[in-house]
Amino acid sequence: MMEPKALDPVWLGEYDLLLRPWEARDLDAVLRGISDPDFRRWNAVTVPAPDEYGAREFLERRAAGWRMGDQASFAITTEDDGFRAVVGHVGLAMIDQVLQSARVAYWVLPEHRGRGYASRALETVTRWAFRGELGLHRVELGHVLPNRASCRVAGHCAYAYEGTMRGAMPGVDGRMWDVHLHARLATDPAPDLTATAAR
Repeated sequence: MMEPKALDPVWLGEYDLLLRPWEARDLDAVLRGISDPDFRRWNAVTVPAPDEYGAREFLERRAAGWRMGDQASFAITTEDDGFRAVVGHVGLAMIDQVLQSARVAYWVLPEHRGRGYASRALETVTRWAFRGELGLHRVELGHVLPNRASCRVAGHCAYAYEGTMRGAMPGVDGRMWDVHLHARLATDPAPDLTATAAR
């Protein structure tokens, strides 16, 4: 079996966004992101604790992911009043260079939602995953059924709905929730998101 190889952290500039590896100075943005009630509602047990320790763990794991070659994680940033603000997260996990596949996840801070940042960041990372150093063939996206916003983002980025995985993720209510599975292949047509970048 082929061992994962380390990935060189990269910066990706596309649309109105700059995606860069997470840094120690982003602790406050991470803390606000992982402690957001809406975010935690859909990610009950799959994220760190909503405190400073959890935020530091998030940053450490993202840095380790590049070194181990199993994750590629980015802070989503954009210009805001003359400085570059962190508006969210996008990243690939479960990178398998043998199967040429990965899983993608994203979140946007509450005050920046509704501006298309998640879609444009997802599209940027997807194109890099297919054409960049990774050269993946398939990227999967999963979300619990009630998370309609995530389903819309998947649709905007041409991630085809492939089915429902029953009881695939623990929910905040202690039950196992069903998950929509979407995926995109390197051979699928890419969407045109230029209109959403003008917002």
